[in-house]
Amino acid sequence: MEEENPDLVSKALLAEQCDRYDDMASAMKSYVLVAADKKAELTETQRNLLSVAYKNVVGARRSAWRIVRARMTKKQDDALLQETGSAYIEQIEMELESTCREVLDLLLENLLPHATSTRAVVFFEKMRGDYYRYLAEIRLGEKLEEAKKQCMEAYQKAYEKCEAEMEPADPIRLGLALNFSVFYYEVAGDKEAARQLAKNAFDEAIAQLDSISDSTYKDSTLIMQLLRDNLTLWTEESGRELDAADEEPA
Repeated sequence: MEEENPDLVSKALLAEQCDRYDDMASAMKSYVLVAADKKAELTETQRNLLSVAYKNVVGARRSAWRIVRARMTKKQDDALLQETGSAYIEQIEMELESTCREVLDLLLENLLPHATSTRAVVFFEKMRGDYYRYLAEIRLGEKLEEAKKQCMEAYQKAYEKCEAEMEPADPIRLGLALNFSVFYYEVAGDKEAARQLAKNAFDEAIAQLDSISDSTYKDSTLIMQLLRDNLTLWTEESGRELDAADEEPA
């Protein structure tokens, strides 16, 4: 999309430099709505700005949610902390729900309908999977199952498309494999599927390492390292589980 509202992109860039990610997200949301009104597709730079903005907005709240829960678990006999923590957890979850729904609405109503290139479709479907995964982390019961279902659908749709139309070492494809495998491991509880997906993605990319372009080499190798780190961790955990299962009862 031609930048007919460059002030919004400029504001997003400036907000990023100031670590004001809520402002950055607001500017990019406005830009997305303008683009959708013109039925225009975002450029790769604009897609990345949108992603960075909301990832940081949500990331800060996901981190806070984990910290509060960890403190409550560690000090279960602290009645005041339990009461205060429960209220704070509820506030953080409301903020997460609101922001994730905002992103998902943008994706479903304004971004995916106008995405024509393979890279754009995969990018946005991956993003859709990510934000349903974030919702799955904080939901219970039927809402959890619905988030898991939607997450799987988005990741699967993106992965099928990128397998058919993108190179294995493409950073977008590798990033999708990384996040999809994390979903399998941490949310779906299918640890074998997680390990297999991560291994296949790493092996296929390493086979093409010499052909990675200079412009994407750094991003691709960084994600490959993260895939390998997860594989190492998950394999070690699997080994410990097998050892525990093999132990004779006392």
